[in-house]
Amino acid sequence: MDKQWKLYEDLDSILYTREQLAEAVAKLGERITRDYQGKKPVMVCILKGASVFFCDLIRQIDLPVEIDFMVVSSYGSGTATTGEVNIKKDLGRPVNGRDVIIVEDIVDSGVTLSSLKKWMDSKGVASLRICSLLDKPARRRVPLSVDYSCFEIPDAFVVGYGLDYAERYRNLPDIGVLSPRIYEK
Repeated sequence: MDKQWKLYEDLDSILYTREQLAEAVAKLGERITRDYQGKKPVMVCILKGASVFFCDLIRQIDLPVEIDFMVVSSYGSGTATTGEVNIKKDLGRPVNGRDVIIVEDIVDSGVTLSSLKKWMDSKGVASLRICSLLDKPARRRVPLSVDYSCFEIPDAFVVGYGLDYAERYRNLPDIGVLSPRIYEK
């Protein structure tokens, strides 16, 4: 890892290196491949944060998957959910009768995914599972279980590997804890 990048100066620590991420994503891809044998799931990437994870994950799944994208938000540019969920970009295909896997970067409060799960269920999906790079159960505000996850993390504000703060840090190849001096102004 090249910690010479200026963006690393804003981190208190690195939680997961790019090597750890690659290994965890490969294992998760193998698990999804086993669980969905004989099926053709629709993998739905929640943009923008999950995009890096999503691209790496689908290349680890040995199945004929279909992909789609949504933009769903409850955060704005802050560090905590507003509690209001907005679908900014809907699916480009019908999902009724399909096996759907929602791919998210992090499950924090659970507010966004709980709403999205109800919305997907109303579309008549055959099955619905949630796949998240990171799971932060300490911050859960609504009951929600994550079916697939690479890591359970402590209550810290993390960035990198697609995760951002105010649209910055997505391009870091590692996941790190953002220093509070950056967002507590």
